[in-house]
Amino acid sequence: MITLRTAREIELIRKACIISAEALQVAGEAVKPGVSTWEIDKIAYDYIRKQGAEPNFLHLYGFPATACISINDEVIHGIPSKKRIIKEGDIVSIDLGAKVDGYNGDNAATFAAGEISEEAKRLCEVTEKSLYLGIEQAIVGNRIGDIASAVQTYCEANGFGVIREYTGHGVGAKLHEDPSVPNFGTPGRGVRLLPGMVIAIEPMITQGDRAIKQLSDGWTVKTKDGKLAAHYEHTIVITKDGPQILTAVG
Repeated sequence: MITLRTAREIELIRKACIISAEALQVAGEAVKPGVSTWEIDKIAYDYIRKQGAEPNFLHLYGFPATACISINDEVIHGIPSKKRIIKEGDIVSIDLGAKVDGYNGDNAATFAAGEISEEAKRLCEVTEKSLYLGIEQAIVGNRIGDIASAVQTYCEANGFGVIREYTGHGVGAKLHEDPSVPNFGTPGRGVRLLPGMVIAIEPMITQGDRAIKQLSDGWTVKTKDGKLAAHYEHTIVITKDGPQILTAVG
């Protein structure tokens, strides 16, 4: 069931989203060669708790950490570890959120550790650009397929793979709500967009083939061909005046 949020609910979600965005920013600033993913996770946890919120990924479906931290060919759901040390040239995707006053925020981005390859830069740039192209389509009267097609068309035109198995989603009192927001689809198809809908759009894009595999830890998802992946996400609200990004900083 898709819930259209009241003005009060949107403001509560916005509060959670601002904390989520700030936590992602401080976590991203910590991405440097020699730092463990556990240290970054602790930075995010401490920040969220300091704001009087709770990390909504922690223990969700059994996930053991505040943030999903995925390196290089890991697409999503990387588990932070003291043994996982970031190296020069890595790209690090961080996905996290906060819950406060009963409502959730959710966002993700991919960060560079020192100097990264031109291929990695291009992957990150295209993935991030596709997120904003998707957001541009999140207008009243459009459909989910318009968002999905904008992401898919741009990424595939640039030679990248688009993950099918994982999607964006509604956000509200639960972190994951209806509707599903895929990164592939057909314009004019799917759920119609209405004022008050709050959704997370999150392109998960691969440098090579879009085929993926899940590791034996039950969480980490990697590209099958070992090539890089990038992940960007914003939570937005659809209004009669156009989409508003709730997880924007500043």
